Amino acid sequence: MQNPPRSLLQWFESPLGEYLLKREFAYLDGVVADLFGFNAIQIGLPEHDFLRASRIPLRCRVGPSGPVQLQCDPEYLPIAANSVDLCLLPHALEFAAHPHQILREVQRVLMPEGHLIVAGFNPRSLWGMRRALKRGGDQYPWCGRFITLPRLKDWLALLGFEVAGGRMSCYAPPFGREQWLSRCRFMEAAGDRWWPIAGGVYFLDAVKRVPGIRVITPKWNGRLIPNEALASATQQVARGRFRLVAKERE
Repeated sequence: MQNPPRSLLQWFESPLGEYLLKREFAYLDGVVADLFGFNAIQIGLPEHDFLRASRIPLRCRVGPSGPVQLQCDPEYLPIAANSVDLCLLPHALEFAAHPHQILREVQRVLMPEGHLIVAGFNPRSLWGMRRALKRGGDQYPWCGRFITLPRLKDWLALLGFEVAGGRMSCYAPPFGREQWLSRCRFMEAAGDRWWPIAGGVYFLDAVKRVPGIRVITPKWNGRLIPNEALASATQQVARGRFRLVAKERE
């Protein structure tokens, strides 16, 4: 019998993990390729480059360990505020001790109109049902705290994010064998049509909104300025608009 995975990375090497990874790359490659800017960061799963299709020049994987370019705690990012154009969170919130703090840090470092893309396990699906049946289990990914999509949207709304897009994926039951997953391939096409909210994984694209500054303009009365007022001083004196008085010498 195969030993249970001790990390999320090991689980992604299983048939079910490879099934999920393939669909996540298919979605994220298409989304990040259409987003522009100067700086992009990925928090979570640094062993997989989910920013590979991005055209943003500076791409950085952030995390406490692994093949990262910036080693740090995601809850306290050593990044300047309003300096990141794109932030990607692939399954970083389900396995974090304080997911709210990570979102607050992401909101701080993102520029206005910057994009946040979240990939998470959907508890309201067959995958979430399997997790519920494994109560108290320590196997990945079922040991994570799956976050419902409405709750995640509420968290983002409180931080000033606006949902710009997203979708569900992985409608097949979470079978552990490749042959059973192959038999359920038809459920991918049928899922988007018949049960679009029951995908095993959801993707959410949110934009950081910042209230703009309203420019207050003077209230013009509609009257035009007379042409005489635009004339030179010599012309206005000649027209009698001004009188020059010579000062007598003492």
